[in-house]
Amino acid sequence: MEELDLKELLSIFWNKKVQIILITLIFLVIGIIYTIGFTTPMYSASTTLVLATTSENAEKNTNTTITATEITVNSKLVSTYSELVKSKNVLRQVIANLGIQVNEKSLRDNVAVSSVKNTELIEITVKNENASYSAQVANEIAKVFTEKVKEIYNINNVQIVDEAETPIEPSNINHAKDIMMFAFVGLVIAIAYVLIGNMLDTTIKTTEQIEKGFGVPVLVSIPLMENFENERGGRR
Repeated sequence: MEELDLKELLSIFWNKKVQIILITLIFLVIGIIYTIGFTTPMYSASTTLVLATTSENAEKNTNTTITATEITVNSKLVSTYSELVKSKNVLRQVIANLGIQVNEKSLRDNVAVSSVKNTELIEITVKNENASYSAQVANEIAKVFTEKVKEIYNINNVQIVDEAETPIEPSNINHAKDIMMFAFVGLVIAIAYVLIGNMLDTTIKTTEQIEKGFGVPVLVSIPLMENFENERGGRR
C-alpha cells in the first residue's frame, strides 16, 4: 500500500463517509437488538464475611486483644476459606436447607468468592435470574460456611459483616455501554473496510497520483467523454 499523507487519508474517509456511517449504524442497530432482546438479566447479591476473634474465643485467653499471631493466621486462612465456600460439603448443605431444585455444579458456577486484597474480608456473590433467589442463596451459603468452619477447624473466627440484599438492577446489563461498544466495533470495521478497499484499488484517479508514482509531470489531461458532452450541452 502506498504511503498516504493525512490530507489524502482524510479525503478517502470523506469520500466514503456514506459507507462508514451506514456500517456504523448497522452495528448500532445490532447492538440495540442484542442488548434488549437477547441478553438475559442476571442479578448479583453479595454477602461479606470477616475473619476475627470472637468474644467466645477471647474469654479463653487472659489477653482479650487480638494478637499479631491471630491476624497472621486469619490472613493465611482467607485463601483456604475462599475455596471451602464452594466445596461440595457446603453447597450440598445449602441445597438441602433451602430445598431448591438445582444441581451442585450449576450452583457452583453461579457462586463467586473473592478476598479483598490485604484484608481479612471474604465476599460471596451469587448470580441468578431471580433477584430474591440470589440474595437468599448468598446468605445461606454464608450461614452454612460459618457452621462448617466450626466443625472442621473447631474455631469460631468467621463473622458475617453484611448480609446480601435483594438487588434491584441486573448486574450484566448496561444498555448504553453495550450499544456504544457495538457502534465502536462498527466504526472500526468501516474504517478497515475503507483502508483495505483503497489498498486493493490500483486505478489512477488524479494527475497527482501519476506525478507522485512515476516522477514525471503531467502535460495534458483528456476529460471523460461523458463530462465533455455535458459541458457542450451546457454551452448551448
